[in-house]
Amino acid sequence: MIEKPGRSAIAAAFPEVGAGGFTRLDGSIEFYSRIQALLQPEMRVLDFGAGRAQWFEDDACEYRRMTRLLKGRVREVVACDVDEAVLQNRAANRAIHVPLGEALPFVDSTFDLIVADYVFEHVTEPQAIARELARVLAPGGWLCARTPNALGYVAIASRLFTNASHVDLLKKAQPDRKAQDVFPTAYKLNTLAAIRRHFGEPQFENFSYRYDAEPSYFFGSKLVLHALRLVQWILPPQCSSQLFVFLRKRH
Repeated sequence: MIEKPGRSAIAAAFPEVGAGGFTRLDGSIEFYSRIQALLQPEMRVLDFGAGRAQWFEDDACEYRRMTRLLKGRVREVVACDVDEAVLQNRAANRAIHVPLGEALPFVDSTFDLIVADYVFEHVTEPQAIARELARVLAPGGWLCARTPNALGYVAIASRLFTNASHVDLLKKAQPDRKAQDVFPTAYKLNTLAAIRRHFGEPQFENFSYRYDAEPSYFFGSKLVLHALRLVQWILPPQCSSQLFVFLRKRH
């Protein structure tokens, strides 16, 4: 088996990868384990900005893949995205293409849980998106989002370059990342303050927090990986790389 670029660097920095295929800081397992704790069999789930779910096809870690998979554990998972690639999504019961700028094609209070995984950084009109998500979420339901923290080093570095250059940069930083999975970023809904502003009291209870997963953008280099881990250790908590958003809509 040919080892993918960067995998040996991760294994060297995190020896526990040999026991299960994931690090102790794995952001996907942290995020989706908490979602799994919220699931009930009768729930209807919206995967907002789901894309083609490339992880379902490409992730070599079965435990992480099964932790992320919500289909089969609830009544229905609906995937939606502005990109028609969502129609290839096999991790949902059904998929819907929603053209950019259009309202979500669901009646009020349709879903018991909404997942938005690495979506908020692409939102250009946060007020409109927040209004739509709140509308289709049932009272007592959960909105769960993972997104880069705008104050983290990844988001700051990203904003130093134009969106047009992101494909070439990510090809070097994450060799496994496909160009079709790179989208323009806006970072308008990527701080805890922005989350509170757009999903605030009294409509939502907020259980969000910052998180530092293992670095993802290290160009397959052990040296860069260790340097980024040092940066994470030095920076204050406010500059953690990710936000994990957990919001409960009040009854």
